[in-house]
Amino acid sequence: MELGLNGATTLTSDLATDIQVAGRAGFDFLEIWAAKLLGYLERGGLAALRKDLRRAGVRPATLNSVERITFNDPSGHVRMLEDFRRFCRVAEAIGCGTILVVPSPRPPRTSRTAVERESVRVLRLLSREAASFGVRVAYEFLGFADCSVNTLAQCAAIVEAVGRPNVGVVLDTFHFYAGGSSLASLRAIDPRRIFMVHLNDVERAPRRKLHDALRLFPGRGVLPVVPILRELDAIGYHGDISVEIFRPQYWRRNALAVAREARASAAAVLTRAGWAAGAHG
Repeated sequence: MELGLNGATTLTSDLATDIQVAGRAGFDFLEIWAAKLLGYLERGGLAALRKDLRRAGVRPATLNSVERITFNDPSGHVRMLEDFRRFCRVAEAIGCGTILVVPSPRPPRTSRTAVERESVRVLRLLSREAASFGVRVAYEFLGFADCSVNTLAQCAAIVEAVGRPNVGVVLDTFHFYAGGSSLASLRAIDPRRIFMVHLNDVERAPRRKLHDALRLFPGRGVLPVVPILRELDAIGYHGDISVEIFRPQYWRRNALAVAREARASAAAVLTRAGWAAGAHG
């Protein structure tokens, strides 16, 4: 298991800063935030990005993310594919293994069957595109009521139906809780299909009123973070775990201080859950 920093946790910092603070805070990898990547490439280039990552000793784990991949009109679908292909080229160039993709909101009067059919169709297309670059596609369900894919069980069923080895699931503890996913659904998933775990916590609030700005460092809120980690361990998942928090109060703080606290809080809950790797730097 390796620990990483997601660029959302330090959202107001640029990519160069994210790389530097991830390394100084002791993270193993970085999830690169898409908007920051585009800003970096406008000022520098891929060679500079590879150099910055190598100097910091940080692995680029994912590009995060291509959003609203489903239920697009023809022009929107073309734009989505162009964005995805661009990220594939960057991922290949910097040795980044995975691109995160996110489903769209559920259109009115759209059935669950239609959602799953559309998700499978688009993910198979992205799988073919990604395979030529040696890149994986990680599908992230969002626990909000208006998202077309909002539980782990639904997301895992879609990925299973896609049936491609380079397509998997992102499990975010906030979205797991907000969407009402169960530990039983986690026990049922093939750990090889989990491509990334996002670790975070949240303030106490009714689930229907949860939103990203209420997120907290792991172990500081009401999420069943330790039980989730124990179930992941029990099914044999020991892959990448990243701290992803969308909290404006954290964005206003020093980025290195936030990164260090993020890593310390993640290591503490991993230790409580019995993950030996969480106990040391």
